[in-house]
Amino acid sequence: MYSFEPSEEQKMLIDAVSRYASNDLRKAAHEAEENKELSSKLISKGWELGILQASIPEAYGGFGERSALTGALAVEELACGDLAGAMAVGAPALFALPVLLAGSEEQKKQYLPPIIEADWKPYSAALIEPAFDFDPNDLKTTAMAEGDNYILTGEKTLVPFADKAEAMVAYARLNNETKAFIVPKGMTGLKIGEAREKFMGLNAIPFFRVTLEGVKIPQANLLPGDFAPVLDGSRVAVAAMAIGVAKAAFGYSRDYAKDRDVFGVKVAQKQAIAFMLAEMATEIEAIRLLVWEAAWAIDNKKEDASQKAYLAITGAIDMTMMVTDRAVQILGGHGYIREHPVELWMRNGRGFATFTGLAMV
Repeated sequence: MYSFEPSEEQKMLIDAVSRYASNDLRKAAHEAEENKELSSKLISKGWELGILQASIPEAYGGFGERSALTGALAVEELACGDLAGAMAVGAPALFALPVLLAGSEEQKKQYLPPIIEADWKPYSAALIEPAFDFDPNDLKTTAMAEGDNYILTGEKTLVPFADKAEAMVAYARLNNETKAFIVPKGMTGLKIGEAREKFMGLNAIPFFRVTLEGVKIPQANLLPGDFAPVLDGSRVAVAAMAIGVAKAAFGYSRDYAKDRDVFGVKVAQKQAIAFMLAEMATEIEAIRLLVWEAAWAIDNKKEDASQKAYLAITGAIDMTMMVTDRAVQILGGHGYIREHPVELWMRNGRGFATFTGLAMV
């Protein structure tokens, strides 16, 4: 049976994350976006909340068990503070959770403790490809067996912290399947773009193009497990972050409409605005239920978990664009200037259609 009552542990985590998101991330978001940099202290403070650590079993250095639902609740709150900050804090999960989900026992024991037991360090993942028809289940990047090694060849985009990452999980097509490979920093043939990629939003995080020019890695670096659970976890995480961004935009525009006078009448009392706000709230709640159901299905190993995760992300993409766009409309001319955060939420919200692979729960 579904339950809509979070456990005591979940309540404590959500409360702590919410305080950090509102008191730290939200306040730093504008300056970080303008200066194109998040402070290391801000990221470290988020890391110390232990969101990833609580998803890793004690045998591998953590203090909990992986729960997609708990992770979804946490990243929603983080993204409500700031999407870039949420992705930065969660960057090590892009490496650690695929190892947990698809790695061998030896790989888990080798790679997870150094991440979980240490301070925040940049780890990354390279899934997205610079192609109009990008499909995570039909990658252009290839892996070819050669003796005791694999040769990785292809190009990736939107790889966070690639220039400083201790290691990354790179995804490639092997025997017509998407598989994950551990690629340590400094490998011969691993080319990191000299300049950061430039996007409409998320300027506070450094993204890079990554080219794999015949990168030779040992067979031991192949994660033997299936890709589907990794993709499901990413889709749920990205959808939950989309809810967080939409929730932030809705709350801000609602409060603005309630406080702002136009010809002696509060903006929120205008019927068109009131209907907008009602539809925004309805869509947020509807997609949140889809995300929770998908996360629940993952945690309970339901056969339709992948389908539910796909529905969640598909719905979240459209919902977030609608909500953030209307938030800008509600603020009128003020929505278009950088003194208000709704324009940033709209720019970030537009990117969710391409963000699969940039978050994990």
